[in-house]
Parts: sequence; structure tokens; C-alpha cells
Amino acid sequence: MKDLTLLLPNRPGALAEMGEALGRAGVSLEGGGVFVVNGEGVAHFLVADGERARSALAAAGLRVMAVKDVLVQRLRQDQPGQLGKFTRRLADAGINIEVQYSDHAHQLVLVVDDMKKARAVSDAWMQEMFGSATLSESTSLP
Repeated sequence: MKDLTLLLPNRPGALAEMGEALGRAGVSLEGGGVFVVNGEGVAHFLVADGERARSALAAAGLRVMAVKDVLVQRLRQDQPGQLGKFTRRLADAGINIEVQYSDHAHQLVLVVDDMKKARAVSDAWMQEMFGSATLSESTSLP
């Protein structure tokens, strides 16, 4: 999975145009969101095929800023404070979180500045919380 970062015009129909372009290309959105910052729409969406999404959006005239690796992390939804505890572990390991949102399966999606270290923290977290060190997901760009 990849985080797709793009800028959208802050006007009616911009998100629809993005969704239509991705739909025509067969790209499904697995999570994400859009926020207006300083008058411009900043979007982050989780997609399976980042390069297909990038191509479709560029062809539609939309500004793709980046396609980045993600760490997808399960948290125990029945235990308050999970976000703080997990992200504190990342911070204590010197890992900066650049983007955070949820996917459609209610999992935490993170873009971080050091995927290798984040993966190690995530694997330790999964072992402690769920008894498995292999449930987190990260992917690499070629």
C-alpha cells in the first residue's frame, strides 16, 4: 500500500474529479482524507498501486506531490490511549510521523521518516499487543 499525496484546487468538484480519474483507472481508495491548508486542498489517500494512481491523476491535470511507503498498524480499539502509547514508542525511537490517518478497516496508516526503524517498533508492538510480530505492513518504492 502507498500514501498518495496531492494538491487539489479549493473549489466545488475538485474531489469528484480526483475520484472519477482514479475510478476510470481502476484505482480504489483504501483510506485517507482531504484538508484545506492555506487555501489549497491537501489530500492523502491510501492506494494499492501508487504509480497507476499517479499516472491517472497526472493525466487528469491534478498535482501529485508524492507516492510514499506506509506503515499500517492495528491498535486495540477497546483500550483507550493506544494511539498515544504507540506513537510515543515511535517518538522515543526518534521516528517522525509525517502523515497519519485511518484506512477503511480502522487501522492506523502512517508515513514516517524512517520506515526501517518504524517497522521494528511496529513489530515489537504487535508481538506485545497481539502475540504476532508480522501483522503490520510496510511497503517499499522501487
